Amino acid sequence: MGYFLTADGGTESLRARVYDLDGRCLGSIAVAYETRFSAGARAEQDPEDWWRAFVSAATGAITEARIDPQDVEAICLATTSCTVVALDADGRALRPAIIWMDVRANREADAVLATGDGALIANGGGQGPVSAEWMIPKALWIARNEPEIFEKAATICEYQDFMTLRLTGERAASLNNVTLRWHYQTDRGGWPTSLVDALGLSVLLRKWPERIVPPGGVIGTLSKKAAEELGLPFAVKVVQGGADALIGMIGLGVAKPGQLALITGSSHLQFGVTEQAVHAPGIWGTYRDCVYPDRYIVEGGQTSTGSVIAWLGRLMNGTMDLEEMNRKAAALDPGCDGLLVQDHFQGNRTPYTDPLSRGAIVGLTLAHEPHHIFRAIMEGIGFGTRAILDAMASAGYRGTEITVGGGAGASDLWLQIHADTAGLPVSVPASRDAPSVGAAVLAAHGAGHFLSIDEGIAAMVKPGRRIEPRRREAALYDEIYQRYLALYPALKAVANAGRSAA
Repeated sequence: MGYFLTADGGTESLRARVYDLDGRCLGSIAVAYETRFSAGARAEQDPEDWWRAFVSAATGAITEARIDPQDVEAICLATTSCTVVALDADGRALRPAIIWMDVRANREADAVLATGDGALIANGGGQGPVSAEWMIPKALWIARNEPEIFEKAATICEYQDFMTLRLTGERAASLNNVTLRWHYQTDRGGWPTSLVDALGLSVLLRKWPERIVPPGGVIGTLSKKAAEELGLPFAVKVVQGGADALIGMIGLGVAKPGQLALITGSSHLQFGVTEQAVHAPGIWGTYRDCVYPDRYIVEGGQTSTGSVIAWLGRLMNGTMDLEEMNRKAAALDPGCDGLLVQDHFQGNRTPYTDPLSRGAIVGLTLAHEPHHIFRAIMEGIGFGTRAILDAMASAGYRGTEITVGGGAGASDLWLQIHADTAGLPVSVPASRDAPSVGAAVLAAHGAGHFLSIDEGIAAMVKPGRRIEPRRREAALYDEIYQRYLALYPALKAVANAGRSAA
């Protein structure tokens, strides 16, 4: 029986896992690495740390799985997106990687938006914004501020591409990442040539990997050096993955039009599958062929969700008992005795795309206790998700069911609130390790076990539980949601004035 080695390369660590053809995880090891922060919203990592973490975690996971390394058939990775690396001709990093959360390239992002190029249709239908996290703003920042590095760079790519280059010796980019964050469009001529020309950055096209491999496609087999370091056969296939959240869609089993993936953690990401292009202000995308052939992905996002719960815990000086808090909050009626939360604690990503908007807790009285605020935060986040789904619906995409991955899947209360506020059923698969499961599906598909990604999902992604919206609660939330929508325009002038004066 064959086995599949996956890696989920996140912000703080890389976790390797070993799966069998039934989607069972047999071994799992994580290795942490350092992020170096500095002034100007800068965050960097050493790409060599990723490789060292992968070798250590992979060999450890194989040992824990108690399998013969000779039986590993394929490797696939899911990594952070928008983590940009400049490499020399030998594949060595010329500078630390600029990771996804680094937003030093704000001016460059504004310059990209100012071109008005047709490739920007994925950014709110062309109205923007363009995120400083994305590939082109970061590459432009290097060109402007470190011209000697930019000139020496033979390849400018992402975390994913650095790792597959080290594994195979092949320079290849993931179709997932390039359609998602490089403004590559399979339905609009491919590379954003006119966009980079307008920026005076035409040479970037020669620095990007020429070869683009879709998720599930085989990049190559292990190089001699990589095979020796990993203790694996040279014949092991390296299969293309992509951005962790998007590969997580596969691990959640979200593949059919109308299905929505809700990726939760410190923030929320919403990804929907559709057969038609959808472009409009307040949403990102759609991205054709980004995950599945001939299907589009539409995107929304909330900047601060789980991080707001963590903030409340800090205010309580570490005394918050989550189990007790969930129990008390579950006993409350919708609306938390008059409390309402605007969830914009770090601005709004979608549907308002307003980085200056701020969070608010409205309706506080001396009768309210911490569990009221706890539940009101959950409800505010649920309303924020609904606002995104409504923006998608207005643009022509209507979701019919939500599948949740990440931290929120551990809270029955939060899942129920999401179902009730959205008025949609919410599902949670058996495994919460969606990016790794998705990478395992891709590895098995690339190894030839499944004819399609959909076939792999049917075999390897196991269903968990399903939560239906409750009629009474959903009706109450419909009324409260209208008050939530009124908060943004009412608070905008106050929040923006406070921000500009800070």
